Amino acid sequence: MIRAEIKKLIQEAIRSHWDVDLELAEIKIDYPPEGFGDYSTNVAMSLAKTAKSNPMEIAEDIASEILKQVQGGMFIEIKVVKPGFINFYLAPEIIRQAIVDINKEKDNFGNLDIGKGKKVQVEFISANPTGPLTLGNGRGGFYGDVLANILAKAGFNVEREYYVNDVGEQIRSLYHSVNKDELAKYKGKYIDALSYLLKGEGGEVITMGRAMADIIIETIIKPTIEKKMKIKFNRWFFESELHPEKVDEIIEYLKEKNLTERKENALWFKATQFGDDKDRVLIKADGEKTYLASDVAYLKNKFERGFDKLIYIWGADHHGYVSRLKAAAKALGYNPDDVEIMIMQLVRLMSNGKEVRMSKREGTYVEIEKLIDEVGLDVARFFFLMYSPDTHMNFDLDLAKERSQKNPVYYVQYAYARICSILDKSKNEREKTGKNLGLLNHDSELKLIKQLIKFPEVIEDIAHDYQVHSLSHYALDLVKIFHKFYESCRVIDEKNPDLTQARLFLVEVTKIVLKNTLDLMGIFAPEKM
Repeated sequence: MIRAEIKKLIQEAIRSHWDVDLELAEIKIDYPPEGFGDYSTNVAMSLAKTAKSNPMEIAEDIASEILKQVQGGMFIEIKVVKPGFINFYLAPEIIRQAIVDINKEKDNFGNLDIGKGKKVQVEFISANPTGPLTLGNGRGGFYGDVLANILAKAGFNVEREYYVNDVGEQIRSLYHSVNKDELAKYKGKYIDALSYLLKGEGGEVITMGRAMADIIIETIIKPTIEKKMKIKFNRWFFESELHPEKVDEIIEYLKEKNLTERKENALWFKATQFGDDKDRVLIKADGEKTYLASDVAYLKNKFERGFDKLIYIWGADHHGYVSRLKAAAKALGYNPDDVEIMIMQLVRLMSNGKEVRMSKREGTYVEIEKLIDEVGLDVARFFFLMYSPDTHMNFDLDLAKERSQKNPVYYVQYAYARICSILDKSKNEREKTGKNLGLLNHDSELKLIKQLIKFPEVIEDIAHDYQVHSLSHYALDLVKIFHKFYESCRVIDEKNPDLTQARLFLVEVTKIVLKNTLDLMGIFAPEKM
């Protein structure tokens, strides 16, 4: 990656000039506004205090040192601007060489080794087994699936897991709901169907509730995930696997370490000793173990299975659980930084300018399966993946149904189909002559190549910050730049066969990168539309 090479050059320049050893992760490289170079860094301002010098002087020294190292070729210019930014302008030869490399790597373009030797678990959806999956489950589901794809692309050994809460209050509530008694909480056609199916069946509440949950998992949740959402989990982990042995073990461990106390007739975990804002109940006054007791046992189970990093993707109602789980990790002797919890904010489905109301208990929720049937899997995935997890989302049903370039999914897929059409119509042209890539000098051509170069850098960024929406934004930017290139540059020019060959090669490489992007997002790349 070009960005990685620039980081190393900066690191070496700083080492040789100030004898300061900055880690590569400490050197931030950004994409500056148009006209201010291809890459930019503020490292001189960060270094000013350590070097006890003016940021502009430091920036000039770094730029000068780098130019000595590369001795021309890589950059046409390195410019220092106030208050101490260093802007790098790539040489056209370096830019053009990138598409040769992309063509060699093809499907492997964007593969990284930053996760080599590291085992990561991504646990997502994990909805209570008490009913169909909703829009919120869909948002977290697509996010988790694509994050797992990207981490694998970055070289991590990734496993997807679904945690089934088949112990506790929700299972009792399911039992009462199916039996239509005064403690019923859930409603809907699936509850009516279970009531009919299990009419006259007797048994202990938890045992029967769990049997009902199993039916819901096998007949509603799994088919939705595997057939509709096209997500495959490596493992479905049941909370009941932890009870009672593993949960009792973890409680005894915390007791032995003097990390519990009894008050108000309950057993409390001293979470405040590990950064939580308050202590947490492990065993309630009535003797029932809390969700936290299971969560701590599950956390330990995950690390014992050899995962180096645990990523939890939870709904907005779990925000308060973050600090307690981090505290539990620390109490067990694990690094809390190895526990990453992503909170997915709420989704509102909008139609004709009005919100479609959702309520799981009342049976009027919107199922993700129904949404996929309405707008298609590609649209559902792309729309959910466009938003940062920490922002509330309005899913525009009217836009999702539109078959025009206003619809971002249609816009991206249409570009891919156009690329395939260009290449299909030019099969004979592509075989005529060699490729003189030096002819690619138009501003639109170079901008397109620069966008292609960014693909592995986007993968690297997401592998570190988990901001999956960056990939959909990358796809939209790539397509926008490609359309501009297509409008500005005549791809097939009968009067200039050499330029035609070069531009067709660029189109072919664009196809590779766009296909890789769509594959990671789990979105179909159509050759015709």
